[in-house]
Amino acid sequence: MNNWDLKTYEVAAHQPEIVSTSDDARVLLIALPSGERLQEHEVHERAFVLVVAGEVEISTAAGEGVAASAGHLFEFDPGERHEVEARSDARLALFLTPWPGAGHPGTMTIEEKASARERAREHPSG
Repeated sequence: MNNWDLKTYEVAAHQPEIVSTSDDARVLLIALPSGERLQEHEVHERAFVLVVAGEVEISTAAGEGVAASAGHLFEFDPGERHEVEARSDARLALFLTPWPGAGHPGTMTIEEKASARERAREHPSG
């Protein structure tokens, strides 16, 4: 058995820590200082976000928003866009499953990665 006390586990702001990785899932711990946010984003995997400490507001691209504190658990479908804003210093556990999810760069072959880079060059950002 492995176990972690996520309330005291070492994690610095802006430096998510991988707590555990297996063929089935990845768990990360994120420290988010008060007033800061994880801007709207999505992941390839099903994502579970557990508020370990502090208070946050989590909103979806559809405009749904929920204020939450320690103990609140959220679930997002693969590709579901969401944003997290810390109302106080917060600590979040992020569970991603399956790991890596379909379409994640870690699942791509070298040829697929090269093709993706080439496609990106064709569409320069402005």
